[in-house]
Amino acid sequence: MALLIDIGISGWMTEEELAEQVRAAMPEADVRTSADVGDPADVTMMAVVSLNGDRPTEFPNLQLVQKLGAGVETIVKHPGLPDHVRVTRLKPDAPAREIAEWFLAYILRAQRNMDKHDSDQAISAWGPIEPRYTPDTAVGVLGLGHIGSRSAGMLRDVGFQVKGWSRSPKQIEGVDCRHGYDALPGLLSECDFVCCILPSTPETVGLFDTDLLAALKPGAQLLNAGRGDLIDEAALMAALDAGQFDRAILDVVSEEPLPSDNPLWTHTKVVITPHVSGWHLGDALKDVAENYRRLSAGEQLLHEVDRDRGY
Repeated sequence: MALLIDIGISGWMTEEELAEQVRAAMPEADVRTSADVGDPADVTMMAVVSLNGDRPTEFPNLQLVQKLGAGVETIVKHPGLPDHVRVTRLKPDAPAREIAEWFLAYILRAQRNMDKHDSDQAISAWGPIEPRYTPDTAVGVLGLGHIGSRSAGMLRDVGFQVKGWSRSPKQIEGVDCRHGYDALPGLLSECDFVCCILPSTPETVGLFDTDLLAALKPGAQLLNAGRGDLIDEAALMAALDAGQFDRAILDVVSEEPLPSDNPLWTHTKVVITPHVSGWHLGDALKDVAENYRRLSAGEQLLHEVDRDRGY
């Protein structure tokens, strides 16, 4: 049995860096990278960020694809992935904390009018302006799983009024939790900031269409660190142009990398970050090593995905 580290993207950690961390957690394991696959028949497990092309068909004994992150929609939908191959994901605290920090950073930037102060400094203008009062500011968090709960808790602890939304009922201390689609428009209408950390499923693709965008509170900001396909981007720009809400801050978009001619880049009410809200894995690579061990021993896997449900 061999574990193949085959990240499938550029601009992040290298495969060898990841392989060294897995080897440190499991010195006896046969850990390979795409630069040195060896006999494809040896590979029983792949660890990936993106599963590209016909890659899974190259390994006749593949049993498990381990996502090096949380979102698995492109893996479970991959046309070349045989039905018997299992899929697992990670639930590390490090990127969950970092995503919560990303939300908080952009919310605080708006709270404290930092864009205005930056522009005033550029023209040597002394322009005091009242910041928002945090206890009077409502922040919605859509998606209350591992990452969303972490985000809701951090925002609550800073002092915001936090309103959470999920498909099924959740309870988080100090957070006004609501559930079900019917509750979503009302929640959006109450929030000054809306933080999206929903997975990509048949129910969430295109969730923010013209109608749902119209439910946002005037002056609100929409932040998305979930999946790019949650938002109809043409409808988003039309809603911003019409002044229905104030700004969209996007760490994820429908096509990544975002093409240089995409109008999102130059829209004055859109801020783009290149999918960097959650970067570090912390000690989560220990779970990769543990799943390799469990697969070898025929034991229950950590964080296995229901391929039919998509998460």
